[in-house]
Amino acid sequence: MMRDSRLSAVLHALLHMAERDGPMTSEALAMCMNTNPAVVRRTMAGLREMDLVRSEKGHGGGWHLARGFETVTLRDIYDALGAPQVFAIGNKTESPVCLVEQAVNDALSDAMREAEALLVQRLGDVTLAALSADFHRRHADHKSKRGDAHHAA
Repeated sequence: MMRDSRLSAVLHALLHMAERDGPMTSEALAMCMNTNPAVVRRTMAGLREMDLVRSEKGHGGGWHLARGFETVTLRDIYDALGAPQVFAIGNKTESPVCLVEQAVNDALSDAMREAEALLVQRLGDVTLAALSADFHRRHADHKSKRGDAHHAA
């Protein structure tokens, strides 16, 4: 089963963008996201439409954040990605004749809707600033334990 990892990959890339003083190219972001630059451009275009990132063309250009980290939630990014399906679990048949399967479908559908609503609500509670703060805390802990500034991307 393939998982949709775009949200995770985009959040990773955005945190890297926040650590830079200037814009990041699609090529550099592709390395962060473990994909190719065309996918980055397509993905970032959705974020640009939601005024989350901006792009500059030409020498020294690239992608940069359009808003402060304190104002952007994980829900904003999720929505900009087209609100991908959260769960891979589904009903065997959408309109079953069997009464048992109808009961199963109703129970599963209700539970999945509730779980998805809770998850999406939680995404709205977490800002990119909170993720950045968590990264910086982990980085400081890592440095103090290892005695160096090693950072694994």
